[in-house]
Amino acid sequence: MIPKLDMSRLLAGDPQEIAQLRQGAQQTGFLVLRNTALSADDVAEAIAAYRQFFHLPEEEKRRVDMALTGSNRGWGAPRSEQVDPAANPDYKEVFDCGFQLPEGDPLANLPVYAPNLWPDLPGFRTTVQGYYRAACGVAMDLLRVIAGAIGENQSYFDDKFDRPMALLRGNYYPARPAWAGAKDFGIAAHTDYGCLTLLASDGVPGLEVQGRDGTWLPVVAEPGEFVINFGEMLEMWTGGRVKATLHRVKGTTAERISIPLFFNPNHDTNVAPEGQAEILAGDHLSKRFNETYLHLAGA
Repeated sequence: MIPKLDMSRLLAGDPQEIAQLRQGAQQTGFLVLRNTALSADDVAEAIAAYRQFFHLPEEEKRRVDMALTGSNRGWGAPRSEQVDPAANPDYKEVFDCGFQLPEGDPLANLPVYAPNLWPDLPGFRTTVQGYYRAACGVAMDLLRVIAGAIGENQSYFDDKFDRPMALLRGNYYPARPAWAGAKDFGIAAHTDYGCLTLLASDGVPGLEVQGRDGTWLPVVAEPGEFVINFGEMLEMWTGGRVKATLHRVKGTTAERISIPLFFNPNHDTNVAPEGQAEILAGDHLSKRFNETYLHLAGA
């Protein structure tokens, strides 16, 4: 059972709500969150912007093609990403943008802080950047509550997310293609790589989570609600007190748009379990990106 939580109650310290949060973090690895600072209208505006972009002619999208870069900023074409080596490359399209450091910063040239690419589409950049800022705020508030729920001080994560490797993605899943077989997915089974994912969608079903018994369960969240899941970095960082869970999208007869914010800490944050050898967040994330994006393979 995936808990459905109220953000206002979590922020108020409601014991029952926090107990459900703890259960979701430690057992299912997935939550549904409502009543956040992001309204259904905010989500609808962002969905509409991404839909307009993904419906552009391919030659327009190619102008911001991440395959021409050494990072994951801009448009990712169908079959440009392979999250599961045992499956075929994913048939979805994506658009990625992220946190940029000031020019001249010693880390500004790292791929995890790469410059964003923006299409020549009126209003798109303003809408996406506004959503990005608000979503980062929601994710940080939730991380503070999670810290308290697992026995840490609520401010535990604060100084580790002031230069976050936070990546906002628009996912476009077309209707499942007629040629798709058993190894073809909108996105194949995977765990997220980083810390916390805040996922909005247009309400079209498709996301499935693997239960502890191995069965695949649909996750349903209405527009304006958010699916929350946790990545392998946070599981490692918390010594297993938070779980990362396999999930996938096979696709249906309808197109689907989702917007995950992958909320990850500063590059130089040590995310190794306490008492173990240092693992920098940036090194972990770069390794996983290089394994997934086909244009970065072997980087």
